[in-house]
Amino acid sequence: MTGQSHRRSAKLRSLTGATVLTAGIIAIIPAAAQAAVVSIPCSETALVLAINNANAAPGSDTINLAAGCTYGLTSSHGNAGNGLVGLPVITSVIELVGTPNIITRSGGVFRIAEVSSSGNFTLTRVTLDNGSTTGNGGGVLNRGAVTFTSAGSGLTNNTAGLGGLLGGTGGGLSNTDTPSGTAPAATFTGATVSGNSAGGRGGGIYNGNRDTLTMTSSVVTRNRSTLARGGGIAAITSTTSLTSTPVRVNSATLGAGGVFRLGGTMTTVTSPISANVPNNCVGSSPAVPNCTG
Repeated sequence: MTGQSHRRSAKLRSLTGATVLTAGIIAIIPAAAQAAVVSIPCSETALVLAINNANAAPGSDTINLAAGCTYGLTSSHGNAGNGLVGLPVITSVIELVGTPNIITRSGGVFRIAEVSSSGNFTLTRVTLDNGSTTGNGGGVLNRGAVTFTSAGSGLTNNTAGLGGLLGGTGGGLSNTDTPSGTAPAATFTGATVSGNSAGGRGGGIYNGNRDTLTMTSSVVTRNRSTLARGGGIAAITSTTSLTSTPVRVNSATLGAGGVFRLGGTMTTVTSPISANVPNNCVGSSPAVPNCTG
């Protein structure tokens, strides 16, 4: 085989299972699995297209974001009847992998992401920033499963209840109240929830009826509830677990600036709740474990 022929053969082998979609997106699809790995350029159009393609395809999908890119969303690209959403509503198993990266609202009024009851959304080294909605979940409205993992992932500067003045829950994330069926679940590992606000409960995170919130080696700080309790976290008849996750320097107008609990199951392990305004967890019933003041 000549050197030129050998190079052609190697190139063909390297592209086995690769499908060029559009906008410079290349999907590597293993022949024996219903899964795809997609690398996209630094553009709103490419990100939206990749998520739409992932939602439409069977199996799970991984979307690799462009190194160092901040993806600015200039308009909404989804609406499942719960208000405008910057990204297409997540209806399948999708992971965004960053380096890290930020996805931010740069025009219009909309939350950044919504996860449907069939959706499973993982953000690895990806931060969702500056979402704004008149309803619940300024960063994420979650009806399925959402995971933030690794340093550089999290929720920052999102607002539920436009301007933080209406009664929206979960400035950063709202696990929706679920009377029956499969309840939403949110998992944070090594993530940051900071600078979010809500008019209602849960300036940072709202964990609603029957839902599950698990936080490990993360931080909840400088979030605010303007008209209710639970500046950092509000947990209502839900299951909440905090491990090595400090909740500090959050605020709430009606008390429990750090964590507000109303029923449900809660555990806190090496997770100090401190320096919150006007108090850390006063008004919770039953009391927040290992919380004073």
